[in-house]
Amino acid sequence: MSLEINVEQLASPILEFGSPGSFTDPKTGLRDAGPFDLRFGAAHLANVKVGLVGPTEMIQKAARWLQRCEKQMPAFKSVNAQYPGYPGFERVFHSRLEVDAHWMVDLDKGGRTLADALALDDSQKRFRDVLDRYDAGIEKLVNSDVGKPDVVLCCISPEVITRCWSVRNTLTPEEKAAARVLKKQREAEQLSLVFEEDEIEETEDDLLFRDFRRALKAKAMRWRIPIQLGTNGLFEDAAQGQDPATRAWNSTVALYYKAGGIPWRLKTEGPETCFVGISFHHLKTRRQHLVFSGIAQAFSTDGEGFALRGIRVPWTKEQGRKVKLTTQQAHDLGAAILAEYHERTGTYPVRIVLHKTSLFDQAEHAGFETAFKNVPVTELLTLAPTDFRLVRFGSYPPRRGTLCSVNDSSYLFTTGYMPEWGTYPGPHVPMPLQIRANEKIDVVQAANDVLALTRMNWNTASITGGRPVTLSFSRRVGGIMAEAGEGELLSSFRYYM
Repeated sequence: MSLEINVEQLASPILEFGSPGSFTDPKTGLRDAGPFDLRFGAAHLANVKVGLVGPTEMIQKAARWLQRCEKQMPAFKSVNAQYPGYPGFERVFHSRLEVDAHWMVDLDKGGRTLADALALDDSQKRFRDVLDRYDAGIEKLVNSDVGKPDVVLCCISPEVITRCWSVRNTLTPEEKAAARVLKKQREAEQLSLVFEEDEIEETEDDLLFRDFRRALKAKAMRWRIPIQLGTNGLFEDAAQGQDPATRAWNSTVALYYKAGGIPWRLKTEGPETCFVGISFHHLKTRRQHLVFSGIAQAFSTDGEGFALRGIRVPWTKEQGRKVKLTTQQAHDLGAAILAEYHERTGTYPVRIVLHKTSLFDQAEHAGFETAFKNVPVTELLTLAPTDFRLVRFGSYPPRRGTLCSVNDSSYLFTTGYMPEWGTYPGPHVPMPLQIRANEKIDVVQAANDVLALTRMNWNTASITGGRPVTLSFSRRVGGIMAEAGEGELLSSFRYYM
């Protein structure tokens, strides 16, 4: 059998910012053109009000760090474009960073302190009490007489990380069986790089343990205010940690987005498109101890992101990890995606692209096709890790954005050598994503979309991420939704990042 091999280099995605110009790096774009929402005039965020919740010492560290972020920070390496200096918050976002004593809740003060909760011997009660202390602090800020902040920075002390960052769950027999299935599957994957059926995004530890970060995010959702967690790794300089300028870039981009701003968006010339990632996670409910929950993460071309808790599929031992939607479930999930998109944008997309890490079967294809029958263009794509590799002459691996087609198979390198930096900023050999579709598609267009979506992570200013945002947050979103159970969920991504 002959091999037909084609290799082409895709251009770096272009991002839009406040002023006209072509930028491929968020840091350069923000520095030279400001955030995208400057184009909104009066709707641009003139101030970002930050609340602080935590023990005394951590609040003080956080306040000092935010003061540092108001000023310039020098580049880590003057000759390395990967680590530029930080110009200061107002210079970057054209907005003032506001931190006021009225928006600080000290958990070392009051009748029942954080230290009292941390001193409890019972790990389950300690976890719940510490969680409740932070939750009560967020509630106090939301109900403040001087108005609530835009975003709350929860200051997490080393003691909280040591004593209750995770706690072992009391499992039902069904959950224990599911954990064993996950463990066996994960061990098998370590021996084989075939991920076609790897559709559930967690490990067995996600069933065995509760995670403090996820639990706090789920709790805070009740107060309809985004939160960000900060530790000594953010607030303090350390020889082994990131340099101050890099930490400032990453943390303030996240703060600005969570406060309601739009740092940047993709520059697109095609039709209005809704990109959707479909994933599955375990979920406990009051009626069933263990189900699989379908999650949809969607992003419009204007940059708005939202998450939907989709359908629930009862778990069986025979089913294992190979979860599939019925035709009706796929239709209902598709209809919910369109309804939320319309609610947020006031219109319907001209094109909708679904990403999943496993193949869409006939039932799923039929259900989504029916749900999107009024959308002119619909594409169902599988984006799966693969054991395919490319080796090129020289010291570096293939460039990021390399698209290699072998007969009917297409592989996209979303990580790799970056000529603008003169290096490959990764620790391992780059692993491409295989792009597969049920029907004939424009593979180059699909690959360009995927590459662009790797730049839409507003939790960081880095451009080294290798997974499209449609799939990269699936584990985080699913874990928070699992913590929330059947409670109310907010759709905006600001509450999950």
